[in-house]
Amino acid sequence: MPVNTEIDEAVSDNNGDLPINELFYSLQGEGTLAGVPTVFVRTSGCNLRCWFCDSYHTSWEPTGAWRDNDSILEEIQSHEQANHVVLTGGEPLIHEESVDLLEQLAADGYHTTVETNGTIYRDAPINLASISPKLASSTPTPDRDPKGDGEWEEQHEQDRIDMEALSQLIDDYETQLKFVVTGEEDMQEITTLVDRIRAATTTTVSDDDVLLMPEGMTREQLDGTRSEVAELAMDYGYRYTPRLHVDLWNDAPGT
Repeated sequence: MPVNTEIDEAVSDNNGDLPINELFYSLQGEGTLAGVPTVFVRTSGCNLRCWFCDSYHTSWEPTGAWRDNDSILEEIQSHEQANHVVLTGGEPLIHEESVDLLEQLAADGYHTTVETNGTIYRDAPINLASISPKLASSTPTPDRDPKGDGEWEEQHEQDRIDMEALSQLIDDYETQLKFVVTGEEDMQEITTLVDRIRAATTTTVSDDDVLLMPEGMTREQLDGTRSEVAELAMDYGYRYTPRLHVDLWNDAPGT
């Protein structure tokens, strides 16, 4: 059954399946595990609409197919070189069925990373929660909306930060906070949000847990942003993370 554009709405008759946009073997390109051979399971559907989303066909126009966990696990296991699995999206935690998949992966001994925007909490066996809170610069205003109409602006801005879900994720899991940086103007919001998170959590959030990542989906775009973001990381004492997969394979799918 194909995924349709309403996948981010409540789906009640999916028989426990997950909407999968793509499943592939590559290197982790971002964060503290950059360079590690990894199987990526990318779900379709998202509750936000970042204008610069690098997985357009999981959010703005979701595509893919519904798959049961057995078939997903079988394909993961076919990549015998990898014991790391990344569940990503879209926003994978909008799907309750993601918990079942994570439980099966844990039972099989895989290390799991969940890439999430931090607005939804799930109780699941997650080894690393890679949380990417969305900044005001991500909001799809009419002049930046890839569809050109700005209809998601208000909802995105309203929903992009959920401190209750964000703080619970940080307190319950090993986490990294990964911010997509479009320029120096993002830094005040980042430092303010980090302070809010530290006040709301019992877990210590160190500067090493805060990662700055340059915005850009192609090598050409990163050429214009990576140096500035690296310098901002040094100025603020945060951590810089590359987009290794873009450096290696540009914007090729399945990487």
